[in-house]
Amino acid sequence: MIRELDTVVLTRDIPEYGLTIGDIGAVVHTYQDGTTFEVEFVTAEGKTIALLTLVATDIRPMRSREILHVRELALA
Repeated sequence: MIRELDTVVLTRDIPEYGLTIGDIGAVVHTYQDGTTFEVEFVTAEGKTIALLTLVATDIRPMRSREILHVRELALA
Protein backbone atom coordinates (compact mmCIF):
# COMPACT_ATOMS: atom_id res chain seq x y z
CA MET A 1 0.00 0.00 0.00
CA ILE A 2 1.30 3.43 -0.95
CA ARG A 3 0.65 6.32 1.44
CA GLU A 4 1.36 10.03 1.69
CA LEU A 5 5.06 10.81 2.32
CA ASP A 6 6.17 7.39 1.01
CA THR A 7 9.23 7.28 -1.22
CA VAL A 8 8.29 5.62 -4.50
CA VAL A 9 10.00 4.45 -7.68
CA LEU A 10 8.81 5.34 -11.17
CA THR A 11 7.88 2.28 -13.26
CA ARG A 12 7.74 4.00 -16.67
CA ASP A 13 9.56 6.76 -18.51
CA ILE A 14 7.99 10.23 -18.59
CA PRO A 15 10.17 11.89 -21.25
CA GLU A 16 8.43 15.28 -21.24
CA TYR A 17 9.88 15.82 -17.74
CA GLY A 18 13.17 13.97 -18.31
CA LEU A 19 12.09 11.20 -15.91
CA THR A 20 13.03 7.56 -16.45
CA ILE A 21 12.17 4.20 -14.95
CA GLY A 22 13.76 3.93 -11.51
CA ASP A 23 13.63 7.65 -10.66
CA ILE A 24 12.61 8.31 -7.08
CA GLY A 25 9.78 10.55 -5.96
CA ALA A 26 7.78 11.37 -2.85
CA VAL A 27 4.02 10.96 -2.53
CA VAL A 28 2.67 14.33 -1.43
CA HIS A 29 -1.03 13.48 -1.71
CA THR A 30 -3.12 10.33 -1.93
CA TYR A 31 -6.53 10.63 -3.54
CA GLN A 32 -9.59 9.06 -1.95
CA ASP A 33 -9.67 6.19 -4.44
CA GLY A 34 -6.33 4.96 -3.03
CA THR A 35 -4.93 4.34 -6.52
CA THR A 36 -4.13 7.89 -7.65
CA PHE A 37 -1.29 9.97 -6.20
CA GLU A 38 0.42 13.32 -6.50
CA VAL A 39 4.14 12.56 -6.68
CA GLU A 40 6.95 15.12 -6.50
CA PHE A 41 10.31 14.52 -8.19
CA VAL A 42 13.21 16.75 -7.14
CA THR A 43 16.89 17.29 -7.91
CA ALA A 44 19.60 16.65 -5.32
CA GLU A 45 19.40 20.37 -4.45
CA GLY A 46 15.67 20.12 -3.74
CA LYS A 47 14.46 21.85 -6.92
CA THR A 48 11.15 20.39 -8.08
CA ILE A 49 11.40 18.78 -11.51
CA ALA A 50 7.79 17.68 -11.68
CA LEU A 51 4.68 17.34 -9.56
CA LEU A 52 2.59 14.71 -11.32
CA THR A 53 -0.71 12.93 -10.86
CA LEU A 54 0.13 9.24 -11.25
CA VAL A 55 -1.73 5.97 -10.83
CA ALA A 56 -0.60 2.91 -8.89
CA THR A 57 0.80 1.22 -12.01
CA ASP A 58 3.13 4.21 -12.64
CA ILE A 59 4.93 3.86 -9.28
CA ARG A 60 5.91 1.26 -6.72
CA PRO A 61 7.19 1.41 -3.15
CA MET A 62 10.96 1.37 -2.62
CA ARG A 63 12.31 -1.97 -1.46
CA SER A 64 14.58 -2.23 1.58
CA ARG A 65 17.48 -3.83 -0.31
CA GLU A 66 17.60 -1.31 -3.18
CA ILE A 67 20.47 1.10 -3.64
CA LEU A 68 20.05 4.68 -4.87
CA HIS A 69 21.76 5.86 -8.06
CA VAL A 70 22.55 9.36 -9.34
CA ARG A 71 22.25 10.54 -12.96
CA GLU A 72 22.29 13.87 -14.76
CA LEU A 73 18.83 15.22 -15.63
CA ALA A 74 18.44 15.30 -19.41
CA LEU A 75 15.42 17.23 -20.60
CA ALA A 76 14.15 16.72 -24.14
